[in-house]
Amino acid sequence: MLLMEMAGRRKNMNPFADDVSQIYFPLRVYDQIYAGNEIVIMDANDEERKIIEKIVIVALWCIQMKPSDRPSMNKVLEMLEGDSELQMPPKAFIGSS
Repeated sequence: MLLMEMAGRRKNMNPFADDVSQIYFPLRVYDQIYAGNEIVIMDANDEERKIIEKIVIVALWCIQMKPSDRPSMNKVLEMLEGDSELQMPPKAFIGSS
């Protein structure tokens, strides 16, 4: 969750949002990436956006509900340090519908 807050430059919850995907930041970001949309971060260049997207995808893997679906810390480091394209995790974390 800390990775999500760092990448989004905000807290993960917005209780005043109109719909559930806006309330829970990880769900909103998941939906954006899954739809092929860019994550909009103000004042970020292209390189920073790629890094932010990588961080978010790794964070989405780390917040999976089933512990067996979460990567080990070694795998997290590999994903963060690697140059390969990361797969999206299944949409199975708190706040998903």
